[in-house]
Amino acid sequence: MSLILYGERISIIGSNEWFDGFLHEYHRTTGCLDSFVNLHKKSQESEHSTMDFTLNEEQQAIRETCRDFAEQEIKPLAEEMDRTSEFPYEVVRKMGELGLLGLPFPEEYGGAGADFLAYCIAIEEISRGDVSVGITMEAHTSLGASPFYLFGSKEQKEQYLTPLARGEKLWAFGLTEPEAGSDSGGTQTRAVLRDGSWHINGSKNFITNAGTEMTGGVTITALTGKRHDGRNEITNIIVPKDTPGYIIGNAYKKMGWKASDTRPLTFEECRVPEGNILGQRGDGFKQFMQILDAGRVAIAALSVGLAQACLDEALSYAKERKQFGKPLSRFQAIQFKLADMDTEIELARLMYYKAAWLHMQQKPCTREASIAKLFASETAKRAADQAVQIHGGYGFMDEYPVSRYWRSVKVNEIGEGTSEVQRMLIAKLLGC
Repeated sequence: MSLILYGERISIIGSNEWFDGFLHEYHRTTGCLDSFVNLHKKSQESEHSTMDFTLNEEQQAIRETCRDFAEQEIKPLAEEMDRTSEFPYEVVRKMGELGLLGLPFPEEYGGAGADFLAYCIAIEEISRGDVSVGITMEAHTSLGASPFYLFGSKEQKEQYLTPLARGEKLWAFGLTEPEAGSDSGGTQTRAVLRDGSWHINGSKNFITNAGTEMTGGVTITALTGKRHDGRNEITNIIVPKDTPGYIIGNAYKKMGWKASDTRPLTFEECRVPEGNILGQRGDGFKQFMQILDAGRVAIAALSVGLAQACLDEALSYAKERKQFGKPLSRFQAIQFKLADMDTEIELARLMYYKAAWLHMQQKPCTREASIAKLFASETAKRAADQAVQIHGGYGFMDEYPVSRYWRSVKVNEIGEGTSEVQRMLIAKLLGC
């Protein structure tokens, strides 16, 4: 049975006798029994309108598969990957073989045909094993492959999306520039249409998956003219890896996410065919804003995975480490830290679940995506800080995973929209 309250349907667990008693009291105090019963019956007619936190069989199977894969294939290599900063080709190829790099895409284009929530759950579990691998998967799927699925022609999907969904290649998305970070509309890279080709000049930075042996290319935002209202016209342009004039810089030396591939890109008279655009000319800004909504939900899932890893390590250590004759977990000060971590992680998880569900229903989710990304990333930061604190001096040593977590967590508040940008978006949607 279910109720409708302020436009939202909520489940009520109880016996028919309890519900009959509730109806009697409701009618006695309000005199609105008929309208209430009509609403109750109406709510029963729509299965999808009730709140249900149960994962379906496919989502559960994907969660367990990714959890096992992370435990067996990723975690044993995480410390070494962090120390050497080497890209985990073998791990990524195995993920491709499992279908994890094409989870949310249709089978006709090489994907697994899973829903968006299942994909986000997979990101959480992979990131729980190692966030460098998690961001490699997220950036490839949400930023690299998704634009082809959402805006590409049938021919582009067959040419580009299919090998990406199969995990045969990786793809990058080039948005950020030296002078266009949070001001994503401030793109300065230019593309001029001349003699049937786009001539591209400019640069991008902090681009993930741009320079690996598996990388097939990058989709970039570029200025292609002026709109009728005088604003810049931005178009998304496909640039294959071996295109002359496309220069891939050296990998950055980073504080965290060390095993992921992140590089600057330069375009010097880089020329691609006129047809190498996604969707219509001038739709680039609208397209990447849509891409970022879904990407922020996935980053929220990544942050939850990292936060959960912090709690896992902190709880295990607190049960083993003894001081004053008893385990740390027996001290209330430590218990409160663990309880706060668990509470915030669960809330962050529920928020990205809701945002993912809205996305699956093709409902507006900009607000929820921003809330999920903001809260989950800051939850992960607090979890990493407390995990190090619980470990004490050992948490400061690189041989303990929490040291790696602490170094990697900060960028979660920066990538795909800073915490400040998320607060700006939320405030705007509040009508401020």
